[in-house]
Amino acid sequence: MAAGRARTVLLTGCNRGIGLELVKQLLATPRPPAWVFATCRDPEGPRAQELRDLASKHPNLVLVKLDISNPSAITDAAKIVEGKLDGLGLNLLINNAAIYTPTASLATADAEDMINVYKTNTVGPMLMAQAFLPLLKKAAKESTEKGLSCSRAAIINISSVMGSIQKTPESFLKPVISYRCSKAALNMLTQCQALTYKAAGILCVALHPGWVKTDMGTQEAELTVDTSVRGLLSVLPILSEKHSGTLLNWEGKAIPWSRGNQNCRDLIRTWRSSAGVSFQPEQLFILPSWLDPASCFLGKPPQSAVGGTMEVEALPAWHRFNPNT
Repeated sequence: MAAGRARTVLLTGCNRGIGLELVKQLLATPRPPAWVFATCRDPEGPRAQELRDLASKHPNLVLVKLDISNPSAITDAAKIVEGKLDGLGLNLLINNAAIYTPTASLATADAEDMINVYKTNTVGPMLMAQAFLPLLKKAAKESTEKGLSCSRAAIINISSVMGSIQKTPESFLKPVISYRCSKAALNMLTQCQALTYKAAGILCVALHPGWVKTDMGTQEAELTVDTSVRGLLSVLPILSEKHSGTLLNWEGKAIPWSRGNQNCRDLIRTWRSSAGVSFQPEQLFILPSWLDPASCFLGKPPQSAVGGTMEVEALPAWHRFNPNT
């Protein structure tokens, strides 16, 4: 499915791997986007030959030179895209470009490596959203659709399960410290973007493509590029407001990226034990799904919590669970 029928799409990091395959599969859909902007550092270089071949066959594919670690290059790219769109907005921005230092352990990672990885993997997507925000807002405003969707206006940040704090023990066989930290920061950026841009009608979601057989993922990986991208493109059309700010995998399954919910349970079990309180199954605690209550309630638990229900108002996302589980 053509990215939720988005008319205009821009992708970063398109000369190889997941980015290149996203471009190929978008163009191959029965109803491809009117415009696909594929960016990479050197569209005229040898590594972009496949992109140039595609562009020669698809007049709706535009190659744009862009190094997302360079703020001025991002500004220049936004001007080029705006001119090509000629009054149209941008429906879908996919921040795919990323770099990775496979040997970065806690013993070997240094400031230069950490800064370089952050500039591409975290700062780059932030600056891309800033630069293309006017075009995204234009698309959202002019759309006849209600609610949030990829066909109206969306920012999709290609992230990783390695940016999940809760999942770290399961994947720490490869420490890759700078990459992990940058993707954890990207997940937070996605949440912040979701809360900030919602009023403008822009959906913001982070997607984990899986462990993919690319230069970065190596041939040891579990998924082919084709399988991963088919999964990602099947997820895009189903994304809505309820997914905004979340991290999902290529199958559309949610990935917890903080330890907040588990900490909620642990804290409330402690309250229940210390207070000698027994709860009925129907007595639910109501907490924001992204918030660790330990950061809000210190010392003695609130009386309302001991009574069975704690309500935290004026917060955007909620999570319910049985305190006895």
